Amino acid sequence: MAPRHHPTIRQRRFGAELRRLRDGAGMSAPTAAERLGVDRTMISNIESGRFGISEERLRRLASIYECGDPELVDALAAMTGGRARGWWDEYRGKIPPDFLDVAELEHHATALRTLQTAHIPGLFQTEDHARALFDLFVPALPRIEVELRVSQRMARHSVIERAPAMPYVGLVHEAALRMRTGGRHVAIVQLRHLLEESERPNVRLLVIPFAAEGFPMAGDTVLYASAANTHLDTVEVDSPIGAVFFDSPTQLANFRRRLDLAEGVALNPKRSRDLIHNIVGDL
Repeated sequence: MAPRHHPTIRQRRFGAELRRLRDGAGMSAPTAAERLGVDRTMISNIESGRFGISEERLRRLASIYECGDPELVDALAAMTGGRARGWWDEYRGKIPPDFLDVAELEHHATALRTLQTAHIPGLFQTEDHARALFDLFVPALPRIEVELRVSQRMARHSVIERAPAMPYVGLVHEAALRMRTGGRHVAIVQLRHLLEESERPNVRLLVIPFAAEGFPMAGDTVLYASAANTHLDTVEVDSPIGAVFFDSPTQLANFRRRLDLAEGVALNPKRSRDLIHNIVGDL
């Protein structure tokens, strides 16, 4: 089996969970490899996402590690085998890999929860709004890369439309709604589009108003992607150097708590829509 030179976020996440199971069993990688009957380097390569593994071997490893969570084992088993190409793979090598990792994370999620304090949620951005954002990059991006990024961002919206519907909770700060990215007309069209999307039965859009007295992660852009098993949830946070991913049980619990606290200061869906309507009027 040829090694993967650039494992995806899903492949790395799979490996990270296997490493946690091995660590929990107090077993070294060479010992696990011997028990599984493979080369001693195989375990470390699997845990880094460089090598895949069959469902049979995954279940054998889970038995070796004495994993007592059959639902977690089943969820991991669903991640084995050959990886089918996703729509985002057509952009590989053309835009930053972080963009593809986020799309893959969203595609496989069972629910999404986001926090945006300076931007409209990416899944609900219009083409003109997204284009205006990418045009603000310094140094300026080549026109072809701007258009590729816009196209990829528009394609991400498919997760909201799929059946069965995936629950989505979006926390967005009032500051992001009042920013006239792309000019007045683009901003108005964007907010009206956001209002339409907020009416979807699987979408809860919650606005954090200026009147809120502060909340955890103010200033952050956060994506919490729920998985079939909570142990496999993943958090992505934007940073100046690109996407940063978190997946340890402690980190996941802390992000859930922080998002709960942020949601506690947000307006309910109806009042959120009312505020957006008022902002459109102000523009």
